[in-house]
Amino acid sequence: MTTMNAIRLHEFGGPEVLRYETVPMPEPKPGEVLVRVHAVGVNPPDWYLRDGYRQQRLPADMTPSIPLPAIPGSDVSGVVAAVAPDVEGFSVGDDVFGMLRFPSFGESAAYAEYVCTPASDLSLKPFGVDHVHAAAVPMSGLTAWQFLVEVGHDAPNPLQPQPHRPVPLKGRTVLVNGAAGGVGHLAVQLAKWRGAHVIAVASGGHEAFLRELGADDVVDYTAVRPEDVVRDLDLVVDTLGGPTTARFLPTLKRGGALFPVFPGFADYDEAAKLSVTVSMTQVRSDGTQLAELGRLLDDGTVRVAIDGTYPLAQARAAHERAEQGHLRGKIVLTVS
Repeated sequence: MTTMNAIRLHEFGGPEVLRYETVPMPEPKPGEVLVRVHAVGVNPPDWYLRDGYRQQRLPADMTPSIPLPAIPGSDVSGVVAAVAPDVEGFSVGDDVFGMLRFPSFGESAAYAEYVCTPASDLSLKPFGVDHVHAAAVPMSGLTAWQFLVEVGHDAPNPLQPQPHRPVPLKGRTVLVNGAAGGVGHLAVQLAKWRGAHVIAVASGGHEAFLRELGADDVVDYTAVRPEDVVRDLDLVVDTLGGPTTARFLPTLKRGGALFPVFPGFADYDEAAKLSVTVSMTQVRSDGTQLAELGRLLDDGTVRVAIDGTYPLAQARAAHERAEQGHLRGKIVLTVS
């Protein structure tokens, strides 16, 4: 085989720019694995790339240069089809999952029937988890893990001068904003696993779902503003982030921490007055951490929710669903 099917964009724009096309098959370079893709996890960076990062209003020095045509996506689950001669730990036929090459924007190419990736980005797929659920985990799971449990690398942090450091969670009170979403519902479970009392913020329709995941309390933001009813928190994980994340500063104890997942926080003087640490980090591919997450998935400590699945050829419809917001868990593309 020299060709495969993939989703490509030839111009930046809305979901309509995603095209299902025949493209050349990739070949593994030294240190790489070729994966026959069974499922692809859909994440915010996929639509950021699709629209050329215009909506993010990133500083010029942080806006990636994306050569076109480009294949979006980073999260896959599938079967090893070939390995480079220098690769150890993986064999043809292994079920694997991973977040590919992130944050090397524009080089991940997950929306395809086959992908090549560094072996270090992959982990063996948990036996008790199917490809759809495994593909939904990597970016959201690693984001929650690297914010809450262990950064796991010493790469420079592009989002702030200092390294991000997770805080102890055992016996602490943690609020997760956007708790029903991809990162949020996994952050709820990881914080609970680490011994925290977890308050989940989401719309009221998600309350039963979040309590099943272990949330001790649920605040319905459609009925009340969480910053008006919650106090004395040790940590706020704001999976929405952005300029509005400062509203959570009064909810924190002195010495507490605010972790926005997306940039935009600007009220550092107010945070300093309240002795609140504000910190964020750039998620990075890590097969070793995925293996740890995989064990938690396999034994049922953590589970991933699927908002919906779409065939790869219908990636446009998947992005249209994502633009509607209010997701419960993740959207996944399936590859037959």
